Amino acid sequence: MVVGGGIVGLAVARSLQRLDPGTPVVVLEKEPAVGAHQTGHNSGVVHSGLYYRPGSLKAQFAVAGGTALREYCEEKGIPLDVPGKLVVATTEAELPQLDRLFGIGRENGVPVRRLTLDEVAEREPHLRVKGALAVDSTGRVDFKLVAAALADDVRAAGGEIRTGVSVTAVENAGSVVRVRTTDDVIEADRVAVCAGLHSDRLARASGLEPGVRILPFRGEYSELVPEREYLVKGLVYPVPDPDLPFLGVHLTRGIDGSVHLGPNAVPALSREGYSWSKIVVRDVWESATYRGSWKLARRYARTGAKEIVRSLTGRALVREARRMLPELQVSDVRRSGAGVRAQAVTRDGKLVDDFLFLRDGRALHVLNAPSPAATACLVIGNRIAEELSADRA
Repeated sequence: MVVGGGIVGLAVARSLQRLDPGTPVVVLEKEPAVGAHQTGHNSGVVHSGLYYRPGSLKAQFAVAGGTALREYCEEKGIPLDVPGKLVVATTEAELPQLDRLFGIGRENGVPVRRLTLDEVAEREPHLRVKGALAVDSTGRVDFKLVAAALADDVRAAGGEIRTGVSVTAVENAGSVVRVRTTDDVIEADRVAVCAGLHSDRLARASGLEPGVRILPFRGEYSELVPEREYLVKGLVYPVPDPDLPFLGVHLTRGIDGSVHLGPNAVPALSREGYSWSKIVVRDVWESATYRGSWKLARRYARTGAKEIVRSLTGRALVREARRMLPELQVSDVRRSGAGVRAQAVTRDGKLVDDFLFLRDGRALHVLNAPSPAATACLVIGNRIAEELSADRA
């Protein structure tokens, strides 16, 4: 059984079927359809592995996962292209950081190369930068289509996907795992819990201490109006600040041709809060009373304030983007969609920067599945399925 019908949960279910053909597999999803939250609210970028600490699971999963995803999309006829991306320095002071990223990319096995300013101008004539890297393996896809294809695979192999089913606890009982829902108790041989924004709650309800709390961060995007989409040809990212946990405002032309700016990163007032108006008192209370929240807030107070201002006024977002794209005007930009990132935070206020799993007998809880989880879903699915099957009695 798999709890959670996001892209990672569906990939786990598919991998379990492939490892153990003929064994019934059931996916439980609380929403009316699969891929309703993080899977259906992301930028659609197929990540390369450039930024991640060498040797980390994120680095390993991104490189291998991107290759596996491209092969899968080709097999299924899902549109995916690989235009590559630019990572740009807009000041002389950012050039050493660009060199650092170049070294990390090479160590991670990412096809990264330095570009001359003439080469940058040829690819993105409206940019004004001091230096740039080209990352040729970065692609773009609609992850909702990938999730739908994975769900079709699960059903075609005899699996069942039950939507509208809320799981309240997953109890390891030795030879079986009891999965409690609001209406039933179901016994399973092995269980993968891929609950995303609710992963820590479900672990605690199951009698475990995850050691982290999920704090929801909303990433809000804006988009260029159609008549100004020509300003951006592909995918353009700024040099990230190494002291900050997010990548900063970037410019991404999606596979549908639309150009997005963002995201920011503001605390969401609900674990599924895609706007400021969505407030859930329990979610706010849990975040506000968690010691790690206050320590995190103190560490990033100035940055957090800037992100909130950027959320509330389009001018701040445009001002940030104009560091790369000086022609951009406020009138060129309109509000677009938003997603909520499930960020695991420790009690001492540190962001968990890698995948985090917790094994409980025949159950495995995915406590943190940050980007590049969508890119690496097939590789992550294989890893979890293999672990659950390795010591099966």
